[in-house]
Amino acid sequence: MFLSVFDMFKVGIGPSSSHTMGPMVAAARFLDLLRASPFEAQGLRASLHGSLAFTGVGHATDRATILGLAGFAPETYDHDRAEAALAAIRAEHRVTPPGLGALKFDPETDLVFDYGPPLDGHANGMILMATDPQGDVLLQETYYSIGGGFVVTAAEHRGGEKAAEARLRPIPYPFKSAAEMLEMARDSGKTIAEMKRANELVFRSPAELDAGIRRLWEVMDACITRGLAAEGTLPGGLKVRRRARAIHEALLAERGMNLNAPHTINDWISTYAMAVNEENAAGGQVVTAPTNGAAGVLPATVRYWLDHVPGATTARLPDLFLTAAAIGGLVKHNASISGAEAGCQAEVGSAAAMAAAGLTAVLGGTPEQIENAAEIALEHHLGMTCDPVKGLVQVPCIERNGLGAIKAVSAASLAMRGNGSHFVPLDACIETMRQTGRDMHEHYKETALGGLAVNVPNC
Repeated sequence: MFLSVFDMFKVGIGPSSSHTMGPMVAAARFLDLLRASPFEAQGLRASLHGSLAFTGVGHATDRATILGLAGFAPETYDHDRAEAALAAIRAEHRVTPPGLGALKFDPETDLVFDYGPPLDGHANGMILMATDPQGDVLLQETYYSIGGGFVVTAAEHRGGEKAAEARLRPIPYPFKSAAEMLEMARDSGKTIAEMKRANELVFRSPAELDAGIRRLWEVMDACITRGLAAEGTLPGGLKVRRRARAIHEALLAERGMNLNAPHTINDWISTYAMAVNEENAAGGQVVTAPTNGAAGVLPATVRYWLDHVPGATTARLPDLFLTAAAIGGLVKHNASISGAEAGCQAEVGSAAAMAAAGLTAVLGGTPEQIENAAEIALEHHLGMTCDPVKGLVQVPCIERNGLGAIKAVSAASLAMRGNGSHFVPLDACIETMRQTGRDMHEHYKETALGGLAVNVPNC
C-alpha cells in the first residue's frame, strides 16, 4: 500500500476537497476521456447524487463541476479567471474546454441535483455525460469523490485495492498497518519518516521530494497569513464573520503585558487553524490535510511548533510531513478520510492524528511514541459527526479545526511523556473509526440533514 505525501497533501481550493476539488478533478478526467474517444460530442450534462446533491450548493459543487467541464483544475485555479468564465458560461450556455471546442452546456438544465437515493458505490457520486446534437448520450462515466480530493470511476471503485496496487512499483517499506510500520521500523532501525522517504524516492528524486514539501508548507503558511489579515463576512448566507484577525491582533497586543495565562497558547493554536478554515470557507487556496474541511489542523500545529517551540526549524519539516502522511495513509487505507463516508471523525480526527504524529516526530519521539500520539488524537474524535449548518464548511467546521489542533498538540505532549507503550493500538482505533462510520446514520455524514444542521437557524 503506497499513498504519496503528495496524495495526502494537495494544493487546491475551498471549501471542500470532496465536494469542490473532487468534482472538478472528475470533470477534468471526463474531458480527457472524451478527448481520447472517437465521438464528436456537441454537449455535456452532469448529475450530482447523494451528499454531492444535498450539500452541493453550500460546498460550491455546482461551480466546481461547471468550471471543471470548462477546463479548470484545482492546482492552477485562478479566482478572477474563474468568475469571468462562469459569467460567460451562464450567458452563452456553452463551455470551451481546451482541445474540444465549444460544447453546449446550460447550467440551469444540464446540471442536475438528484436528491434520490445515493449511487451504490459511495455517498459522493456524480455522472458525467457527453451528448450528440439530439441530446442523446454518446459517452457516460460515473465518478466517486472519496475524500481528500481523491476521485475514482465506478470501475476503479469496484476493482478496489488490487487494481490500484497492480499499477504501482515495489517500495522498500510497504506497511499496511501501524503494527507492520512499527515492526519495519524496529527491524530496519529507521524512523517512520526515513521509511516514508525511501518509499517516496522510488517515484521522484530527493530534490523533487524536498521541493514539493517546501511548496506544501509555503501554501499552508501563506493561507494562515492571508487568514490572519482578512476581515469581513464569509459567503453562503449564514453571515459568519471572520474572527481570526481580531483574535490574533488581541494576542499580539497582550504580548509583554504579563496578561497571558499558560492556556493562552491554545488561543494561538486555534487562531492559526481558524485562519486557514476561514480562507477555505471563502473559496481560497488551501492544502488538503487530508481534506479541505480539516485543512487547518496540521498547518496550525506546524505554525505553533515553528513560532512557539524553542529549537524548531523549517529544516525538519520534511520529517513532519512524511510522518503525518504515513499515518494519514494508514487511516485512508484501513478506514476513511471522507466526512460523507464516516463523519467528521474521518476528517478532523484523521487530521489530528496526522498532526500529532508529525509533531511527535520533530520533537524527537520514537516510532512507538509517534504511533501512540496518533492513537490518542484519533481516539478522542471517535463518533464525531459531520453536520455542517446549511451545508457550508463554516459551522462547526472552523472552530472544530482549532480544537483538533489543540488535541493534536496535547496528544503529542502526552505521548512524549511516555515510552510508547499504551493500551489501545492505533490499528484498533482506526478499525473502530471504520465501524463507527459504517454504523453512523447518513444524516450525520455531511448531508446537513441532522445534528447542528437542523437544530440552529440557517439564516
